[in-house]
Amino acid sequence: MSTGAVLVRIADDGRILEWSAQAGELLGWSQGDAEGRTVAALSRQGATVSGAVGALAALGEVSVRPVFSGRSLTWEVRAAEGSGSTERDFAVLQALFADAPMDLYVLDCDLRIVRSRAGTPEARPAGKETPADMDFASALGLEDPANERAVARLVLAGGEPALQRVVRSAGAEGTGRPVVYSLSYVRVEGHDGQIQGLVASAMDVTDRERTSRRLNVLERVRTTVGDRLDVMSVCQELAEAVVPAFSGIVVVEVIEDVFRGQEPPLAPVAYDVPLRRAAFKGLVSAHAVGDVRRLPHGTPFSRVLNDLRPRLVSVAEDSPWLSADPARANSIVRSEAHSLIVAPLTVRGAALGVVSFYRHGDEEPFDEHDITLTTDVCAHAALCIDNARRYTRERTIAATVKRRLLPQKSPVPSTVDVATMHIPGPGGGGAWFDTIELAGGRVALVLGDVAGRGVATATTMGQLRTVIHALAALDLEPQELMARLSDTAEQLAAERAALPAGDPLNREPLTAACLIAIYDSVDHTCTLVRAGLSEPYLVLPDGESATVAAPGGPVLAGTDHAPFPATRITMPTGSTLAVGNEDLLESSPTLRVLLQEGATLPLTEVCDTLSYALRDRHDTEKLLLLARARGLPPDRVLTVALAEDLSAVPAARKAARRKLAAWKIGEETAFTTELIVSELVANAVRYGAPPYRLRLIFDDRLTCEIRDAGASVPRLKHARAIDEGGRGLFIVASIADTWGVRYHEQGKTVWAQQGRVVAEPV
Repeated sequence: MSTGAVLVRIADDGRILEWSAQAGELLGWSQGDAEGRTVAALSRQGATVSGAVGALAALGEVSVRPVFSGRSLTWEVRAAEGSGSTERDFAVLQALFADAPMDLYVLDCDLRIVRSRAGTPEARPAGKETPADMDFASALGLEDPANERAVARLVLAGGEPALQRVVRSAGAEGTGRPVVYSLSYVRVEGHDGQIQGLVASAMDVTDRERTSRRLNVLERVRTTVGDRLDVMSVCQELAEAVVPAFSGIVVVEVIEDVFRGQEPPLAPVAYDVPLRRAAFKGLVSAHAVGDVRRLPHGTPFSRVLNDLRPRLVSVAEDSPWLSADPARANSIVRSEAHSLIVAPLTVRGAALGVVSFYRHGDEEPFDEHDITLTTDVCAHAALCIDNARRYTRERTIAATVKRRLLPQKSPVPSTVDVATMHIPGPGGGGAWFDTIELAGGRVALVLGDVAGRGVATATTMGQLRTVIHALAALDLEPQELMARLSDTAEQLAAERAALPAGDPLNREPLTAACLIAIYDSVDHTCTLVRAGLSEPYLVLPDGESATVAAPGGPVLAGTDHAPFPATRITMPTGSTLAVGNEDLLESSPTLRVLLQEGATLPLTEVCDTLSYALRDRHDTEKLLLLARARGLPPDRVLTVALAEDLSAVPAARKAARRKLAAWKIGEETAFTTELIVSELVANAVRYGAPPYRLRLIFDDRLTCEIRDAGASVPRLKHARAIDEGGRGLFIVASIADTWGVRYHEQGKTVWAQQGRVVAEPV
């Protein structure tokens, strides 16, 4: 519209004399409808000329001037000189209704369509095909028309626009696919502020929403699948992530060897390879989760395992492959599944399994874009399953190594009863225990825990256990034994740190905790040394119990090099000592009560009771060692104070002979024992320092101990034929099973132990 063009010519009485085509396009009335009528009849405003001019002024910037022709007066409404706003407004409006990539609707206050234009190919009939006065929500075929009417009325009432609301429509008839719209409502007001209606825009965002949904599904899979290192758990996470966001039904099947941690087979996979149904989510399942079966030959599922290529399959009752698996066909029919994508789980050309995605009922069929999504989803899931498989394999190896490194059959000392409660953690662990018999009716109880899990942890545990056995043979004091064990752990940690940077073990620090308790059945005492573990718990024969206040030392292989203090406690016969790798007893009063109640029960029953109480706490490995003192009766120990010269030799031999006879020891064993007593007493008098003491101990072995105050170190010599002495320890070493030296704060004890001795019947 050019500037200054006449829009309307009005007579003095308000009749329209001339109505241009431009005015018709702007106001909606044709020239035939407008000319001859009054402005009041068209605009429903006052009948005066000023009222008519005011109605036309709402169109934009116009100029109104009177024109005299003879005696008559007319009014001309033109576009204002120098103003292009009206022309621009008209051009913008024309462009919107002609070329906008959206549906535009002008609605009256009753939400009926006044004017419309369809800009999307899948839209409901609009524009010229939309009947006049048709309800807006019905015209678009919205799924929830009542809700949209309520939103539109709120915009009419309050004036606040409602923008970019995503709603669903059933779509155009015959398309078979719903349409997703982005709807916006804006209120239209007249020049005087009167509400004229609404302008609604509907943009087809179906493809955008489908893409967004696919991206959301993929993001959910990537953030939720793989949190747990278990094949079944990963598959269940996958099923939870895609149902119902992507498909209504999903079935995940994994090759059985993969489930057990073995290497996956390369494609094509043999037809007789069994698969385990690892996860299912949906309506009807043909087989239970956990079932192991072979996939029928000649089905999309077996074909996917041959070429590792996903397939989009339309499901119908006459599909030829359904007859190969009647159970699956029955579940498909019952669930009304109509569209299927079968995708492989594959890593590096190897097949891990297959995933079946079904859509059923009113769900949209899959399309080619969905195949791309399933490929990405299954690629991520396959990596997680492979990680879980590798973890399962390492855990199995670690458990096997640990089982071989732990005591296969613990010795059963005659002076103490021992039982263990072991609850393996989800990934194994480095906890271990040992019961080591020592000379003189003593037993070393060891419980340790190497931080971490896996094969490296299990082998480190085996190394430390071997070191303890080697050091225990030297008859060291418990604090000295712990210090030497810590030195070994530091050396192992240094070796680990020196590994190449690419070695995964290089980044794992080595730390370990340990508790060593040496029970003396003769003195009825227990000496404790702990490094990092919690304090032990002691239950006395009368049922009283308490935590043993034993100061702890630093963890093994740690940065703290403080000494390991030893604690000596009295442990009467019938007392039960409990040592754990975790602070179980301190944190759980129930376990302490169970220990007190089991003071007279067999230790195996006590361990079972404690295990039942901890049945829901399998998050970490738990090991509890129980030791109940038996003690040695006083008549099984001979203690003799000796003279400070060689007269002590015959006196010691005579006392030993008398006691051996009371114990009903056989003549040959008694003779050997007397010879050992003679040689050890003679060596002590010659090379040691007074006072001297002889002690014979008879549990299931015979042990001879000579204690003196000297600090000299006994040495085994090989005397020459012409030497008169130097054969004492050589003789003892020849006739005894084992011998050794145990040092004290003042002095030492030299001991010799014979094999199993059985008293002869009367």
